[in-house]
Amino acid sequence: MVALRLTRKGTKDKPYYKIVAVDSRKRRDARYIEQIGTYDPLLPGANYTLDLEKADGWISKGAQPSETVASIIKKARKVSDAASEV
Repeated sequence: MVALRLTRKGTKDKPYYKIVAVDSRKRRDARYIEQIGTYDPLLPGANYTLDLEKADGWISKGAQPSETVASIIKKARKVSDAASEV
């Protein structure tokens, strides 16, 4: 099964993460199928980028997002809905 989850990059005390589609049996930082975004917890405000079309495509194929990735997807949907209303 495919999972949407974070893979850690960066150095000690300065992490950033890639949001990736990966085989759920692989390790956290193993080779991934596709990168769909990034997350930088050290930045204030909107600290993520996400391709919602790719995320929706993977979810429609049965990929399971982790709790953190699901939260980021929810935030990204809220921002895109607000932008489309204006």
